[in-house]
Amino acid sequence: MKRFWFIILLLAVSGVTGMGTACAATMAEVKKEAERGGYKLITTDELWSMVSREPASILMVDTRQEWEYAAGHIAGAVNFPMEPTWLSRLTRRGELEQFLGPDKEKHIVFY
Repeated sequence: MKRFWFIILLLAVSGVTGMGTACAATMAEVKKEAERGGYKLITTDELWSMVSREPASILMVDTRQEWEYAAGHIAGAVNFPMEPTWLSRLTRRGELEQFLGPDKEKHIVFY
């Protein structure tokens, strides 16, 4: 049986609107990529509900640069620095799969 990672994307609107489209994916692109990959996008309210119920079931991945992560991050989050471009996601795909591990049933939040 084919299994998928359930990946949840948490987007800060200020971060997306503050960058040029050459650097950051648009929400339409994010939705299209999620649909193509079989991922589910959820709202921040849905995420909060999940965190409140079962915090250990969620892996929080901070994709900012190491120095940004070191300056402050969500408690329990792990760092996987990644530029917000399709090329970065493509070139680091294998690295990301190894980083996330074999459990494809866990919920993963990228921010």
